[in-house]
Amino acid sequence: MAVDLASALSSGLSDFKIKVLLVDDQAIVGEQVKRMLAPEEDIEFHFCQDPSKALQTAVEISPTVILQDLVMPEIEGLTLVKFYRNHPKLKDIPVIVLSSKEEATTKAESFATGSNDYLVKLPDRIELVARIRYHSKGYINLLQRNEAFAALQASQKALAQELAQAGEYCVSILPEFMNTNQIKTFWRFIPSIQLGGDMFGYHFIDDEHFAFYLLDVCGHGVGSALLAVSAINFLKAQKTSSIDFRNPVEVLSGLNNTFQMADNNQLFFTMWYGVFNINTRKLSYASAGHPPAFLIKKDGNTEQLSNDNFIIGGMPSFPFTSSSIQLEKDTTIYVYSDGCYEIRKRNEEMWQIQEFFEFIKHNSNPANTEIDDLYKYVKELQGTEILDDDFSMMKICFE
Repeated sequence: MAVDLASALSSGLSDFKIKVLLVDDQAIVGEQVKRMLAPEEDIEFHFCQDPSKALQTAVEISPTVILQDLVMPEIEGLTLVKFYRNHPKLKDIPVIVLSSKEEATTKAESFATGSNDYLVKLPDRIELVARIRYHSKGYINLLQRNEAFAALQASQKALAQELAQAGEYCVSILPEFMNTNQIKTFWRFIPSIQLGGDMFGYHFIDDEHFAFYLLDVCGHGVGSALLAVSAINFLKAQKTSSIDFRNPVEVLSGLNNTFQMADNNQLFFTMWYGVFNINTRKLSYASAGHPPAFLIKKDGNTEQLSNDNFIIGGMPSFPFTSSSIQLEKDTTIYVYSDGCYEIRKRNEEMWQIQEFFEFIKHNSNPANTEIDDLYKYVKELQGTEILDDDFSMMKICFE
């Protein structure tokens, strides 16, 4: 059952008691106010007869309302009000000025100085209690709102730390770069401002077959990231004996049967999966709703590798198809997520995927700087330092 955030925060708020501090140099006034408030069991009364100790006393007892005499020796009442308003712990406490004067100019000056209310002393008991309760309630509400805000900030900070740790975990399970006589790899994974659902990997299935793959779970957040990690672990473990992981169709079908939307909070993912035979140089591949892999040959000619398959998790028993191609020597393949090219430019137009292909083609180089150059370029196109979606790209070089 979902818990209402406001209710959860309010349930842990402090139960503040009404505290009244009277600052008046006349002991008889203090005694009279004390007797007025004595019948109110929920009101705690404090009296300060020495104006020079008013600030210290107020800080010590943290009143919910201050009754401040206007005319006193040594320190005027409005001077104390100014001190209250400039003190970090007292600046929001309601102040009710008590005065023997009924003059409009005096009242105006009192409010201009920072007082919240003005009473001609000594007021009627019922009226005094009502005003104390009214101002105290407002101040207590402010204190509780501040508590709730602090609790929310702490909760958000803890959540951000947990998301950061989850993001670090996702990065930690990505593969190391590979550099052999036959296959070289390079990649970049740059998450967006939210935890996303991009994940990729590569590994040798056996001595002859090399698999490489990238998937993109819909949405953002912990749910998307968990599904991405689960799918990647499914591919790495290869514990399902009914699936030949050298066969892209069987792999996509197995993932589709295992990760149906109905069983995963309506989450689905797109995917590109390829298997390269290092002896025959045959690449078998299949894509499921995913952008085409981009192939660049040694002579500069390019191809887009994709299939017309549905997303993973969207339809039970979907008839997936695959394709194959013979790879020439010195062929490079880029597999990526849509966050690498679905960029809304500053003029609100979308960057086109064909422009993305042209950029990769003209910037591909043995030093592997093109992916970083692309990331820098699309940030400039969008006009922001962090992209709206995860930026994930693998570069696989077949020597």
